[in-house]
Amino acid sequence: MSIILWIIIGVIAVIVVWIIIAFNSLVVLKNRAKEAWSDIDVQLKRRYDLIPNLVETVKGYATHERELFEKVTKARASAMSAQGAKEKAGAENMLSDTLKSLFAVSENYPDLKASTNFLELQRELSDTEDKIQAARRFYNTNVRDLSIKIETFPTNIIASSFGFKQMELFEAAGAEKEAVKVKF
Repeated sequence: MSIILWIIIGVIAVIVVWIIIAFNSLVVLKNRAKEAWSDIDVQLKRRYDLIPNLVETVKGYATHERELFEKVTKARASAMSAQGAKEKAGAENMLSDTLKSLFAVSENYPDLKASTNFLELQRELSDTEDKIQAARRFYNTNVRDLSIKIETFPTNIIASSFGFKQMELFEAAGAEKEAVKVKF
């Protein structure tokens, strides 16, 4: 009788330990995904901070491009206020398109293209774009790992029991899949 009791206690202990390990691994993955999202926000803020300086620099040379400056400002504001991965991706796509237009306009102004300020802002923006891309990949990797854990048996039982939900991947829209062209 005592051997059966010890076997039952052992089985229960193994199940409890497995539940704890599964739960903790889900928590770790969820927190990594949140941290990765935060990394995207940090890089996007850096990008948003560069844009007004870039616009002001271009304004000094291309005063009659007012409509383009308004589009860039509007796209920046929209991207800053976007919530969630899907909305943020769409707003970032619109911002990338307006930045491409801004750089295309700069081609018409040789003095602007030679400006040290403009060249430095282009370099900073290009560097920021690379960091945003890396942060998105890191985020998507963590979201993928969390999704796999939530969907696979037997951790899916723990995930559904404790209310773990899948997070959205940060997917680029069609036009955003092209890199922002920065010409020197």
